[in-house]
Amino acid sequence: MTTGVEVMTEDGAGLPFAEVIGDPIAHSKSPLIHRFWLGATGVAGDYRKTHVTAEGLAAYFADRRDDPHWRGCNVTVPHKLAVLDHVEDRGDLKRTIGAANTVLRAEDGALIATNTDAGGFYAPIADLDLAGKPVTVIGAGGAARAILFALTRMAVGAVTVINRDPLKAAALLSTFGLKGRALPLGAAIPSSALLVNASTLGMTGQPALDVDLSRLDDDAVVYDAVYAPLETPLLAQARALGLDTVDGLEMLVAQAAIAFELLFGEASPRDRDDELRALLTA
Repeated sequence: MTTGVEVMTEDGAGLPFAEVIGDPIAHSKSPLIHRFWLGATGVAGDYRKTHVTAEGLAAYFADRRDDPHWRGCNVTVPHKLAVLDHVEDRGDLKRTIGAANTVLRAEDGALIATNTDAGGFYAPIADLDLAGKPVTVIGAGGAARAILFALTRMAVGAVTVINRDPLKAAALLSTFGLKGRALPLGAAIPSSALLVNASTLGMTGQPALDVDLSRLDDDAVVYDAVYAPLETPLLAQARALGLDTVDGLEMLVAQAAIAFELLFGEASPRDRDDELRALLTA
């Protein structure tokens, strides 16, 4: 579309609504998650997905700014950095995480950015003791920024960031004050207690993530933020090696739970996670 904005699921007429925006967006499971929670909590509202290109981002927010039913949106690739140029940054995200994945309408009508990715990433591994242990992160985009921010709060050891552009990876390490090194994509995965794929590699429609996990610690955890497909080659390789894994749905649901309460003012019913996961994997 010439505007760069295409609604892919309609909101309920007259209902308060939120949505997820990105490019691509057809794969998004966020509407399933939020609609499940809306039904479970009895909150009147709807949640949809809208295809927004980089060129259409400004027009999208200009349109939503005047819609009284719009509660806000979740933001996925490739807009997590660019979104900060179109809304208010009252939480100083540019200086800290450097990316946003949620935009809310404040009580004064302003559109403000926040980030639920860091908390969503941390939730599935909150019980892990990573203090002083080496970690490897693949990717240097918006998701990687939130993950590196979370790692700074976990007292991890050296962090290796692998990215197509190792200079960008090195800059991120410096930004977050993390000790470690930057390596180019394709470099050997070093010994690590945690490996996180924070890139889009391995996602449906994207190039595969070709890595060898044999040098990981025997008790390492492999965490893939990709959730489409749910069983990525990275996770399949990790399981074949007997390693513990965290799939993309766990992070997606955890960050969505934070966003749901911000968008709709009601806590999500996490006691029904098994039922939700069955719906998402059907």
